[in-house]
Amino acid sequence: MTPGTKRFALYALAFVCVLGHAGAALAIKVTEVKSPGGITAYLAEDHTNPIIGVSFMFQGGAALDADAKLGLSKMAAALLDEGAGGLDSFAFQSALEDNAISLNFSADRDAIRGSVATTTQASKTAFDLLNQAMTRPRFDEEPTERIRRQILVNIKAQAENPSRIASRAMMAALFPSHPYGRVDDGTPETVASITTDDLRAWVKARLAKDRLIVGVAGDITPKQLGAALDKIFGALPATSDLSPVIPEVQASSTPQVIRIDKPLPQTVLLLGQPSLKRTDPDWYTALVLDYSFGSGSFASRLMDEVREKRGLAYSVGTSMQALAATGVMVASAGTRSDAAGQSLDVIRAEWAKIQKDGLTEEELNDAKLYLTGAWSLRFSSTGSVAETLVAVQKDKLGRDFLDKRNDYINAVTMADVKRVASTLYKPEALTVVIVGPPAVSPAPQGQRPERERKGR
Repeated sequence: MTPGTKRFALYALAFVCVLGHAGAALAIKVTEVKSPGGITAYLAEDHTNPIIGVSFMFQGGAALDADAKLGLSKMAAALLDEGAGGLDSFAFQSALEDNAISLNFSADRDAIRGSVATTTQASKTAFDLLNQAMTRPRFDEEPTERIRRQILVNIKAQAENPSRIASRAMMAALFPSHPYGRVDDGTPETVASITTDDLRAWVKARLAKDRLIVGVAGDITPKQLGAALDKIFGALPATSDLSPVIPEVQASSTPQVIRIDKPLPQTVLLLGQPSLKRTDPDWYTALVLDYSFGSGSFASRLMDEVREKRGLAYSVGTSMQALAATGVMVASAGTRSDAAGQSLDVIRAEWAKIQKDGLTEEELNDAKLYLTGAWSLRFSSTGSVAETLVAVQKDKLGRDFLDKRNDYINAVTMADVKRVASTLYKPEALTVVIVGPPAVSPAPQGQRPERERKGR
């Protein structure tokens, strides 16, 4: 794809975004609702369709699991909709299906997350089932052992997945003495050790109102929502003895190259370094830089240099991961094993180039155009709106953030870009993980010797 073609595609996509969703974010009025019982939520009221979406999170996720019980949060979250109150697993799932209710729970490093999507007509049933799942989960033997088996099978499969192997090695290297460096899915031994008592204790410790954040969108009024919040969450414990906060941490800046030898037809590359937290005032400048550098797919430098110009990799890109206790920047590539060394050299060179020079005026304008034009695509469903409202509260961005976000992007200047690029990108501090046949070049001068690993 030539630069001119890429630029045309970029403008076309941005135009479609603006044309099809013009003013979508601006049309969303966010109201703060406080229930009679004191539970707060952000509401985007919309009576266009008889649909309600509720998204919520409890701060503190798998990173709080004890070492001996790794995987507890993910297992417990997976079991919350497997029977509650007087309904066993089959009856509970049937009630959801019969009323076209979607109910989900999950756990990541930093939070326990949940959501429910329902028609207005079925909302009473949906909210009752959600309440029972959190306050009266059954943890019956059959679903507990079934979910445990599924998790163990998944752990075994992930142990052979090159991308997952690389990701785990990267996090362990970046956070060697912090919970982020552990395997949050658990191990066969820790998952096997989880008991029903552990699951019940987890519910009491984690699902407390003092760590709850709620976002709601759709066909519900503030008064109706106030009553619903108390119905859903009112019976949860007010507080928990377990702190949801994990220690602040900085990702490792010590350069290292980790080889994991696997007999694969393709090599997986990961490069990681410290980045910004979501609350950093330079976040929006970093977002613009990241789009141009690697997250913008075919509009990014890495895709152009690694794939388009040299044909070294099928996929290459970057992401900024804003975790609760830190920020991480990661680049990934899937490349032919015989081209892995060259791919790594090109990525490193581009890392150094953006640190030194920042962006061109054209790159800055293109990034702004896309990031502002695509913003409204986040609001394509009640569920996505509700989820965004949770993120807005978690990051303390303010009720007017949906209207102001594009202004923050457009305010980024060339001076901002050059200043942030010079300090954010650290080619001399990269942790590199290579999973595949041992066919890449040695580590550049100044880096520690590679650590050779066989098998896993």
